[in-house]
Amino acid sequence: MAGDSILLAAVSVLSACQQTYYAFQVGKARKKFNITPPAVTGSPEFERIYRAQQNCVEFYPIFMVVFWMAGWYFNQVSAAFLGLLYMYARNQYFFGYSETAKKRLTGFRLSLGILILLAVLSTLGLANSFLDEYLDFNIGKKLRRHL
Repeated sequence: MAGDSILLAAVSVLSACQQTYYAFQVGKARKKFNITPPAVTGSPEFERIYRAQQNCVEFYPIFMVVFWMAGWYFNQVSAAFLGLLYMYARNQYFFGYSETAKKRLTGFRLSLGILILLAVLSTLGLANSFLDEYLDFNIGKKLRRHL
């Protein structure tokens, strides 16, 4: 079982490391701008870093669900590629937002598009698995036969 999901597991570990890195960046910003917990307001520079990290945390569960579902039910390689691309987009978002609020948009739009694509692939894969399991109708097999 573990070998069947190795790419998904590897991207998951990398993305968890990325989330940890972002959390450390907030800690560094707290020290730099002298903002002690539980305060989350202060200098605009700190607030941008904090909001960038919080937004990444807010989207992380959504990413993990659609990422794993796309990998299990659609295609592991495609999901892993999109997962790495999502991490790149989140990196663009985080560091763009850390500089100015306007610079967050490119990374945000790209990451949102990838999440939508992962959700679509998850839905297609899940629908195909459902049809195959309960109605003995496999769309992939039918398409391969006609091509």
